[in-house]
Amino acid sequence: MKAGPGILTAAALVLAPAQLAAREANLLGSAYSYSDIADLSLAAPIVAHVIVTDAILLRGADAAGVTPGHARLYVRATITALLKGAEGMPPDVSFLADLPLDSANHVPKLKKADVLLFASAPADQPAGTLRLVAPDAALAWTPELEARAKAILVAAATPDAPPRITGVASAFHVPGTLPGESETQIFLTTANGHPVSLAVLRRPQEQPRWAVALAEMVDEAAAPPQPQTLLWYRLACELPRQLPDASLANLEPADAAAARDDYQVVLAGLGECGRTRTQN
Repeated sequence: MKAGPGILTAAALVLAPAQLAAREANLLGSAYSYSDIADLSLAAPIVAHVIVTDAILLRGADAAGVTPGHARLYVRATITALLKGAEGMPPDVSFLADLPLDSANHVPKLKKADVLLFASAPADQPAGTLRLVAPDAALAWTPELEARAKAILVAAATPDAPPRITGVASAFHVPGTLPGESETQIFLTTANGHPVSLAVLRRPQEQPRWAVALAEMVDEAAAPPQPQTLLWYRLACELPRQLPDASLANLEPADAAAARDDYQVVLAGLGECGRTRTQN
């Protein structure tokens, strides 16, 4: 079957052991982190749980550019749950997937597989034709995976959702009246202009304390974000690893050095972003 010119860009379908390990052990695993799922969920206009109804092997020109050891499949599927997307989506969809062959050089069998898709619907293609937002934007569906993606999408849709962090605007540092006492405030830039700020407080004989606020000033109720939340993801994955020199331009050298140290307190408190997938 010919897919037709330009119907989709090829993409890898990654299926988790939880669904298909016993039957299709050759397929790639999908032990993706919160940040991996957030990357895909936020990038995709459409997130859907589908069941594969058919998968047709493409050959010749329709399989041009396929990585050695892989096969290109034209996949048809039925949507069982639409987590994100415009109303009126047709129940039956199709997309291309480049899949690794198994150890016997056989094409994986996908029929009846449960898959969570992160995709878009190209305007120049027929209704129901999807394009995966990344080469690994189709994962084996599990209840846990769907619940995590749904929680991320709900958090992102709230009016006060944490905005995407685009950089650091400025920072200042104020020494306290006692030795070892100080405060650093750091003001971030965001994609929608909504203010986000960080504060690090030091007190004698105490560990540094830091907090984040979705405002220009950090109040007494502010605290670090809970791990595995959208606010944590925005900070852990989008903050630069060092304070830009421009953000410290108005500080004396000693205060700038202290602000840099306090910024590292924030990064250490957040921990690693935790991405495991290759960014595309």
